[in-house]
Amino acid sequence: MGARGPKSFDELDASARNRAARARNRVTITEHPVGNPPDHLSAETRVWWKQIAEHFDFEAYQRRVLQACAEAWDRKEQARLALVQYGLTYEDAKGMVRARPEIMIERDSRTAYLRAMRELDLEKAPPPNLRKTWEGEQPWEGQDT
Repeated sequence: MGARGPKSFDELDASARNRAARARNRVTITEHPVGNPPDHLSAETRVWWKQIAEHFDFEAYQRRVLQACAEAWDRKEQARLALVQYGLTYEDAKGMVRARPEIMIERDSRTAYLRAMRELDLEKAPPPNLRKTWEGEQPWEGQDT
């Protein structure tokens, strides 16, 4: 805890330098046209993104929500595949059986995906299809939900 009373010139100058350094280090978010998904998404999710973009006209903030939605789906699938590969539990150094961290990652990513879908009012749209069965079809037409 610092000393009481007004700050010295040096303390004020240091805090101004810190604010300037934080401003320089901020990450800028690149805007993607809604039809062009970010490159870091999986191939299936990029196909899904394009199908969603064909049916909806998104504002700039909604594009960011759509990106968060797609990233959450990909992260959920990564965690699910890790659980398939390594199982649900592991034994720690003391011999205790513990739940794998991927369980929480999958749960949290699924929640983020569902919230983003609700935010975009896309609850009836199908998720990215990993089996690629509807690539040529119009999504959510004639499908039971």
